[in-house]
Amino acid sequence: MSVLLPEHPPYHLFPGENILITGGAGYLAASLVALLKDIDCRIIRLHRKGSSPEPVVGKAQIIDVVGDVRDPGVWEKNLPGVDTIFYFGAQTSTYAANADPLADRAVNVLPMLQLLEVCRRLGRRLTVCFASTVTIAGIPEHLPVDESHADHPLTIYDLHKSMAEQYLRWYAEEGFVRGVSLRLANVYGPGPQSSRADRGVLNQMIRRALAGEDLTVYGTGDQVRDYVYVEDAARAFLAAALHGEELNGRYFVIGSGQGHTIVEALELVAIRAASITGRSVTVKHVEPPGNFSPIEQRNFVADSACFRGVTGWQPRYNLAQGIDLTLEAFS
Repeated sequence: MSVLLPEHPPYHLFPGENILITGGAGYLAASLVALLKDIDCRIIRLHRKGSSPEPVVGKAQIIDVVGDVRDPGVWEKNLPGVDTIFYFGAQTSTYAANADPLADRAVNVLPMLQLLEVCRRLGRRLTVCFASTVTIAGIPEHLPVDESHADHPLTIYDLHKSMAEQYLRWYAEEGFVRGVSLRLANVYGPGPQSSRADRGVLNQMIRRALAGEDLTVYGTGDQVRDYVYVEDAARAFLAAALHGEELNGRYFVIGSGQGHTIVEALELVAIRAASITGRSVTVKHVEPPGNFSPIEQRNFVADSACFRGVTGWQPRYNLAQGIDLTLEAFS
């Protein structure tokens, strides 16, 4: 017997599934739990001290655990009995990673290895779905970007994400876990506010537009981005978990497949917000900071055909629809 998720084509999750989500108070976790809350399963939301996951009401049994992924004991304590792990916990700032590579390695690489070693010792082949990033590819040589594109990490953050992917691939190929990495494009939409100024920029601009504040873009803002709505990203992770055997040991590029310049996206935010608030806001062009990362200058559009072909997943929301839903949630 299976429970139908709100998805077409249908994805199924067996009742009684035991799920662990790292970064349990974060952005992706909130959207994933919203999709799972009415399924009879058990969800452990592992989150760091000082963060607070949003309360959820539904059929799912939700257990909130405070812990640090850098502590090996966290895995020893929480992995027994778990069937599926959604690995979302991370340090997400490119600038912080470049400023302190050792600290970034401690949070973005070693915890993955510690997790996989505990999986090996447990002797149970768990499914591990890892949230990675499309910026591992560096500056794309062509668009759209699929899994055939060569990797060229330009930042410590991207290098460490790639290392975590490689550890997961090795343990998956050795048969200790079922492992898949999803490289996410620019995710936006309703959810907890990012604690980093350089993350969740589109969401920040949506909040500013609702407050009647002007929006800012560095330089011309003509760099192309692929903005993927957070619910679409969360459904991709459910699809990955449900096709763990077919996807095992691989990574996939996840995006909307549509490219928009940054300034186009902000102008759309301004127009849509004005229709709600009745106040017009201006998109202002400002000089980028002196430490502006080269990765910010890239153009990117995702080709998710490979993942779609295996799982049936596809994005449901275009940028205008996603911005409208986010404005509604934030207002």
